[in-house]
Amino acid sequence: MRRSPRCVMLALVSLSLAGIVSAAEPAKAPTAKEQPAKEQPLQHFALGGDGGWDYLTLDAATHRLYIARATRVMVVDATNGKLLGELPDTPGVHGVALVPESGRGFVSSGRDNSVTVFDLKTLKALGKVKVGQNPDAILYDPALHRVFVFNGKSHDASVIDPAKQEVVATIPLDGKPEFAVADGAGRIYVNIEDKAQLVAIDGRKAEVVARWSLAPCEEPTGLALDKANHRLFSGCSNKVMTVVDAESGKLVTTLPIGDGVDGVAFDPQKHLAFSSNGQDGTLTVIRQETPDRYSVAKTIPTAKGARTLTLDPETHKVYLVTARFGATPAPTAAQPRPRPALEPNSFELLVVTPE
Repeated sequence: MRRSPRCVMLALVSLSLAGIVSAAEPAKAPTAKEQPAKEQPLQHFALGGDGGWDYLTLDAATHRLYIARATRVMVVDATNGKLLGELPDTPGVHGVALVPESGRGFVSSGRDNSVTVFDLKTLKALGKVKVGQNPDAILYDPALHRVFVFNGKSHDASVIDPAKQEVVATIPLDGKPEFAVADGAGRIYVNIEDKAQLVAIDGRKAEVVARWSLAPCEEPTGLALDKANHRLFSGCSNKVMTVVDAESGKLVTTLPIGDGVDGVAFDPQKHLAFSSNGQDGTLTVIRQETPDRYSVAKTIPTAKGARTLTLDPETHKVYLVTARFGATPAPTAAQPRPRPALEPNSFELLVVTPE
C-alpha cells in the first residue's frame, strides 16, 4: 500500500527520536561476576611461630617461598600463604640457595658454621658441610655449578661443589660480606658492609678481581643486579640506594630510600628497583628510566620490621615478612643493642603488588 507523504514524515521523526533516546541511555554496567578481580596492593598471611628471620628465597617454578627463621627454614606456598613444611636444625639460619637440577637446597647456618643440604621435595636433611665462620648470604650460580657462601666473621667466601657436597675453594674478602648476586656469566658481586665496598669475584678462578668504593653509601646490605644493563643496586644504612656500573665500578647515581633497609630487588621486565625499609615499614619503588637515569616512583607502606624481601619475576609481586614488636629490653654487656621482643605468633607474610 502506498503511504502518504505525511505518514512517511511521521515515521522518520519517530525513528530519529528513538535513536536519540537510545544514544542517551547509559551503557549497562557489568555485573559483579563480569568485573575483573582487582589485585590488592598489600596482602597479609598469618604464619605464626617464634623466632626472628632473615633472607627470603622464592622458587618461582614451584611457588615455594623459603623463609630463614632463627633455627629452621619455613616453606610456604607463595600463592596462598599456607605453611607447607619446615626444615629443622639450622641454628642461626641466614639464607637458602636452590639447586633445582639436582633437587637440592643449601642453607647457611651462622651459629654452627655449616651449610645444611636438603631434599627440595621432602625437605629432609641430606648432610652438613663445614664452611667459614658465621655463614650469611648464600647463592647458587648455575653457570658455574657452584654454591657460594659468604662468611661474616671469617671475612671470606666458601665455594661448594653441590654434587660432591664439599668445599672446593675459599676466597678471602678482607671485610664483612653481606648480600651477593651472580651475573650468570661467571662473575659474583658482594657488598662488604664494614668497608662500604662492592667486590667483584671471578667465580671460575675463585678470586677477587675488583674492589670498588660505594661512597657515599654507608654499611651496604641488600644487593640486586640488572643483568641486561650491567647495573648493581645496593641498599645502604644511611637511607640511600647506590646504582653502580657492574663493568667499571663507576657510581651512576644515588636515590633516597627509607630507613632500615636490608633487602633490595630488581624487576627487569618492569624496570623497577625495590628496597625494603624495616625501620620505616615501607617499600621504596625506584623506576629505571634509562640505565643511567632513575627516579623514586612511590613509597608503599608495609609494616615495621619488614626489612628483607624477594621478588617473583613472573607475577612481579614482592614478598616480605615481619611480626609485631613489644618492649625493648635494657642494654647489657652481652647485648648492648638489644632487639625488641616479638609478640607470640604474630609473624606474617606480606605480599605487595607494586603496580
